[in-house]
Amino acid sequence: MAELFRETVFGRLIHLATGGKLFGYDDRASLRILEKRRPSHSESSTSSLTVEDTQSNSQDDKASRLVEASHTGRKGPVATDPEKAGNHLIVEWSPNDSQNPRNWSVPKKIFVTSQICLLTISVYIGSAIYTAGLSSIEAEFHISPVKALLGLTLFVLGYALGPMVWAPMSEIPYIGRNPIYVGTLSAFVLFQLPIIYASNISMLLVFRFITGLVGSPVLATGGATIADMFEPKKQAYGIGVWDIASVFGPALGPLIGGFAAEKKGWRWTIWELIWLSGSCFVFLFFFLPETSSSNILYRRTVRIRALTNNAEIKCEPEIEAEGLSGKDIARMVFIRPFTLSFTEPICFVLNLYLALVYGLLYLWFESFPIVFGDIYHFTLGTEGLAFFGILVGSFITMGPFFYYNYRFVEPQFNEEGRLRPEVRLQPAMVGAFFIPVCLFWFGWSARPSVHWIMPVIGSSFFSMGSFLLFMAVLGYLGDAYPKHIASVFAGNDFVRSSFGAAFPLFANAMYSKLGIGWASSLLCFLSVAFIPIPFVLYFYGKRIRAASKMATHDL
Repeated sequence: MAELFRETVFGRLIHLATGGKLFGYDDRASLRILEKRRPSHSESSTSSLTVEDTQSNSQDDKASRLVEASHTGRKGPVATDPEKAGNHLIVEWSPNDSQNPRNWSVPKKIFVTSQICLLTISVYIGSAIYTAGLSSIEAEFHISPVKALLGLTLFVLGYALGPMVWAPMSEIPYIGRNPIYVGTLSAFVLFQLPIIYASNISMLLVFRFITGLVGSPVLATGGATIADMFEPKKQAYGIGVWDIASVFGPALGPLIGGFAAEKKGWRWTIWELIWLSGSCFVFLFFFLPETSSSNILYRRTVRIRALTNNAEIKCEPEIEAEGLSGKDIARMVFIRPFTLSFTEPICFVLNLYLALVYGLLYLWFESFPIVFGDIYHFTLGTEGLAFFGILVGSFITMGPFFYYNYRFVEPQFNEEGRLRPEVRLQPAMVGAFFIPVCLFWFGWSARPSVHWIMPVIGSSFFSMGSFLLFMAVLGYLGDAYPKHIASVFAGNDFVRSSFGAAFPLFANAMYSKLGIGWASSLLCFLSVAFIPIPFVLYFYGKRIRAASKMATHDL
C-alpha cells in the first residue's frame, strides 16, 4: 500500500508532515553501491555506475538535454560533464531499481496511463463543452456569434502558449511533473468560478484564456509521462491510447454540455466542467505518482546526502541543472522553437500540415449545429450524439495501428533502441486520404433527403485520418530531431493550437455563404493539397535531413 501512495502528492505531503515516519524510502541499496564506488586518491575524480558519453557539454546542449523530453518524454541518459562532476559521488539507477518508472509493473503503468487519459479528457472537454452554450451567451451579453466564439478561440490559444512554460518546468529535476499537473489543475478548477459568475463578456473571455493556459500542461507532457514509463519501441501504444483521450474530450463536450445548456443555460456547462476536473484533481492528488526519473533520482540524492552528511553526493540531472542559467533555458524555450519551425523544411511543412488538420477540426465542429440542428432538427442535447462517429473512428483505427506497429515497426528498431525516422511516415501516407474523404462525404450527404446517419458515418473518417497523421508525424519529428525534441514540439504545439484558435472565427460566415456542401468541399480541396507531403518526406526525407544542421544524419 505504501508503494502505491509514496510518490503521489498526497504521499509526499504526508511523508514531509510526519518527518519521514510514514511512506518512507529504503535507500540502503544506493548507499551500498556508493560505498563500493567511493573513489580513492588514485582513481578518477568522478565515481559513477554508468556515466554515459560526455560529449556536447556546451550550455546550449545541456539545456537541450534537460528539457529534451518535455514534449515527447524520450528520456535518454543524461551525460555528466566531468568538469562539473569534480569529486562528486554520482547517484544513478541500478538495473532493476523498483523506483525507476521504466521498471514498474505493467498494471501500474496502465493505471498511471489511465490517469493521464482522465486528465486529458477533463481538460480537453473544456474547449467544446463551451460551444453548447453559445446561443445563450449571445442572448445574455447581447453580442454577435463571432464574439461569443472568442471564448473557444482564446481557450485554445491558451493551449498554444502554456506548454512553452509548463513543459520545460516539468523537466527541471527540482520540480518534476506532479507539481505541474496537480498545481495547474487546481488553478484550472478554481478559475472556472469567475467564468460562471462573469458579469460581462470581457471577464468571461479573460478567464477562458487563463483556464486554457493553466490547463495546457498535459497537452505537452502527457506523452512525456507515458514515455517515462515505456521503452521507445513500446511508447506508441501508450501514446496512442492517450491520443484517443485527446479526441474523446472535444467530442464528448457537446454531448454533455448540450443537455445542460438546453435545460439550465450556459453556466451549467461550466459547472459540469468543474465537477469533472475537480473529481480528476482529487483522484490525481491521491493516486498519480511522479514519473520523472530525474526528479525521483534527485530526491533520492537529497535523502542520501542527509543520511551521510556528505555534500559531495550528487546525481547527473542535478549537476546538469546547476550549470544552466535562466537565459539558457529561455533561449531554448522561446527562440529555438520558432527558428526550427520556420527555417527547417521538414518542421515547417509538417507543422503546417498538423496545424491545418487541427484548425479544420475546430472549424468543422462549427458545422455540426447547422447540419444536425437546422437540417435534421436535432435538439441542442441530441446534437452532441452526432459526435460519436468521431469516437468510433478513433477506436476502429487504434487496433490496426497497434498491430502494424507490433508487426512491422518494432522489428526495425536497432540495438540502441533507434529507428530510421522515415519508417514512421507510412501510416500518414494512408491517413492523409481519410481527411478529404471525410469532408467530401460529410458535406454532400448532409441534406434532408439523406438519412442523418450518413454524415455521422462520414465524420468517422476524420478521426481515422487525424489519428494516423498525428502518430506518424509526431513520431517522425521526434526521431528526425533527437537533440532538439523539446524545441521541435514546442513549435509544433504553438503553430497547431494557433490554427485551432483562429479557424473557428470564420466558420459561420463560410458555411452561411457557401453552404455545407461547397464549404466542406473547399476544406476538402485544401486537405488534398497536403497529401503529397508524407510521400515526399518518405522518399526524400533522408536527403533533406542530410542537408540540415539540426536533424540527425546517422540513420
